Amino acid sequence: MMIRPQRFSVNPLTAATNAFQKNDIPDSETGNGIFEAARREFDDLARRLGQAGVQVCVFEDTLDPAKPDAVFPNNWITTHADGTVVMYPMMAVNRRTERRPELIKLLGEDFGFSVSTIIDFSPFETQDKILEGTGSMILDRVNEIVYACRSPRTHPAVLEEFCERFGYRAILFDSVDRQGMAIYHTNVMMTLGTAFAVVCLESVRDRTEQAELRDSLLSTGHEMVEISYQQMESFAGNMLELQGRDHLIVAMSQSARDSLNDKQVDALTRHAEIVSCPIHTLEYYGGGSVRCMLAEIYLPQVERDE
Repeated sequence: MMIRPQRFSVNPLTAATNAFQKNDIPDSETGNGIFEAARREFDDLARRLGQAGVQVCVFEDTLDPAKPDAVFPNNWITTHADGTVVMYPMMAVNRRTERRPELIKLLGEDFGFSVSTIIDFSPFETQDKILEGTGSMILDRVNEIVYACRSPRTHPAVLEEFCERFGYRAILFDSVDRQGMAIYHTNVMMTLGTAFAVVCLESVRDRTEQAELRDSLLSTGHEMVEISYQQMESFAGNMLELQGRDHLIVAMSQSARDSLNDKQVDALTRHAEIVSCPIHTLEYYGGGSVRCMLAEIYLPQVERDE
């Protein structure tokens, strides 16, 4: 599921917690120019994923109210194989209107997915308890483990509620950038595929937590691809494994791909085909990358009569 942006721009309400987001718009640049570049990048990524055989469900953002980060839907919605859809509490007030229940309905009407239950965690916002979907959580759906780094956007109480409802076990840890600031979303410092895990272990400075994270990934059969701070800053942790036409792919930005060394590329391509796309504008001004743009769909799909 992808949301084509209509009002993409720098979001001043997210800058305080997202060190990956840049706000230095040059005098020669305009808001409209940023939007047009972001739109081109979005369409290019959607096209490349489609060419790789990924079923891409694209919805248009609405013009009003303005939603500068609507292109990052994985923060407000997750879907599950039993037909459950979950909506999440968002930190920035101007991101809360990204939750659009009508899109859940359209997943069924337009694409044939079956939704049986909708769980809405958004009331936690009234208590300032936030959990921003698969930005906050890395879900190992096979082993029922959720990995999450503590941050203002990942509250342990909401995480616990998620785990209780879905029968997951949480591995919670602190992850910080070079300056010691909490990483705002877990999905910029690690990603999890069927048989691989990409992780910036040096950002987890507590040795006990680092060892627990490493041991869990290895004991569940994942080949670990460790990335550096520099690679994380190029969004090498913000990739996503997807089902392609007849094999798995791992989608990432061109900046992430360019940051990887040959050994890391070889490790990933043992498990999936790399599909990369340049999305510099979205990364620079939005502070998120390819994984943030993709809300994967696990819902059962109903066969349609031709």
